[in-house]
Amino acid sequence: MPAVTKTMDFYKNLKEILEKCQNNRQPVYATGNGQGNFVVMTQEMYDEITGNSRKELYNSLQAGLDQINNGEYISEEEFFDFLNKLE
Repeated sequence: MPAVTKTMDFYKNLKEILEKCQNNRQPVYATGNGQGNFVVMTQEMYDEITGNSRKELYNSLQAGLDQINNGEYISEEEFFDFLNKLE
């Protein structure tokens, strides 16, 4: 279960809270006035949530652009002929 702490407590106990986040592999939610202010997580957790899928998308897009730049593509007509054969 993610930890929740008041923003002021977060600043006072920063080292302990960061260690807890690291050891439990759970994000820490800091709240103020009953509302969430920010979420702290390890770089590994962040990469799991955003980095890998975004990186894979960028790599796929770059591979496609490289193929276009190298003349490795088919015409629209060839593409639709290919799709029709799949049905």
